Amino acid sequence: MAEPGKIIFLHGASSSGKSTIARSIQARIGLPFWHISIDHLRDAGVLPTARFKAGEFDWKAARPAFFDGFHHSLAAYAGAGNNLVLEHILDTDGWLDDLVRLFAPFDVFFVGIHCPLPLLIAREKARGDRPVGSAEQDFHTIHVGKSYDHEVHTDGDAHGNVTRIIAAWDARSGLSVFARLAAEQSGRGS
Repeated sequence: MAEPGKIIFLHGASSSGKSTIARSIQARIGLPFWHISIDHLRDAGVLPTARFKAGEFDWKAARPAFFDGFHHSLAAYAGAGNNLVLEHILDTDGWLDDLVRLFAPFDVFFVGIHCPLPLLIAREKARGDRPVGSAEQDFHTIHVGKSYDHEVHTDGDAHGNVTRIIAAWDARSGLSVFARLAAEQSGRGS
């Protein structure tokens, strides 16, 4: 049986720089890591995105099953022994609890990615592939009440942020945020 995979979980607003950081971690870290995100599935054509956009299918109705499947697939990848650099936005109530439960067997390093609002808005506008306002909505909500194993701010040196994340990953000791949350869940009988 394969050794369980490790997960570096990058959590930040849309357009905060998660993808840039994930690609650089993958290129520099001393172990093989998959870089995975919802954007990869969308961009690869896994989702019938055009049909959702045209209103032929109801994204709001399909979204819960899609994300439930995505979250379970991450646990399956890691369970098979694959290391993951995951970029994700925990924008729905219950997702953190679900992922803590699904990721309980794995070494998870939870990284908060912060970016000033004006820069988020500018990046979102420059990208042109996000609903206008989603970055600002994320900015005001997604970090509220969250604790991280490490945090970076993406309004500065991207190379330095990756260096600091990898150094913190290499130096980590004690229980991670996800391990503490899993212990709390099991204590509640969840």
